[in-house]
Amino acid sequence: MAELMLFRHDPDGRDVELSGSTVTLEVELQRRVEAGLEQMLGIRFLASEYPTGPWHRGRIDTLGLDENGSPVVIEFKKGSDSGVLSQAVSYLSWLDSAHYEFEALVRNVLGAEAAETIDWRRPRMVCVAAGFSHHDRVAVQRLRERIDLVRYRIFDGGLLGLLLVDSPNGIPSAASSRRGREQATVDAVPRTPATSPPAGGGAVPECLRDLYAELDEALTVWGEVEVAPLRHYIAYRRLVNVASVVFRPKHEAILVYLRLDPDSVELEEGFTRDMRGIGHLGTGDLEVRVASAAHLEKAAPLIRRAFEAA
Repeated sequence: MAELMLFRHDPDGRDVELSGSTVTLEVELQRRVEAGLEQMLGIRFLASEYPTGPWHRGRIDTLGLDENGSPVVIEFKKGSDSGVLSQAVSYLSWLDSAHYEFEALVRNVLGAEAAETIDWRRPRMVCVAAGFSHHDRVAVQRLRERIDLVRYRIFDGGLLGLLLVDSPNGIPSAASSRRGREQATVDAVPRTPATSPPAGGGAVPECLRDLYAELDEALTVWGEVEVAPLRHYIAYRRLVNVASVVFRPKHEAILVYLRLDPDSVELEEGFTRDMRGIGHLGTGDLEVRVASAAHLEKAAPLIRRAFEAA
């Protein structure tokens, strides 16, 4: 299993490894992550300790809605717990039976617009724990549910480290809700230049297929990257969305929205744009316009910076 390590660079030039530990109380970890939930995991907070009723007989640590509109159940374990996956499946089963209850919660907390854009095809479970067994990692690859395994460590100085251990895509749900049935027609397909992921309800535009194949390679070269085809864009994510891809066939261009601070970039008219405060499809504050191989080459350092910071 991957080990999360953190080093401090001392004034004398030495790199000193910081010792990692776990929390004493589970609620300590829960409250800390909830306080920075959107920044850490790209998830908007809905509720804590949410009861699942007499049949499921549970209390969900945290409920949220991620940046792509997927419902999220989060469970925290201060140590390693072999029962976390059965708990995950049980809570996702509750979620599947509680569409209207969940939508009402989103409407009350985040507003009507957020409730109208819930994507029921891929609800997520995020398990945050001190560690996971080999059997846990094998099991999440076999389950149809989408379950993210996230390992945590507390370091000297109060630093919190999160490491994504596994994040299988899961199998899209048939979705029983009205919006779910409308969205169920947009499913992921094998990602090759000949059959690229759909976006906006259709395949990659013919005029952009070759360029997208090169862009896709540039976005997935950075190790474990999940590619999630959504209704209006394609998300490239780790713990959070790092890049979102939107096609503009009329302009024979692809817009890439990166999770990168526009203030750290020398903006160039017609190529990069600060999107803070400007509504757009996808997520990310920096827009990069890719219309040619030359544009893609210029975009490569920005893509690298976004993924290195993720």
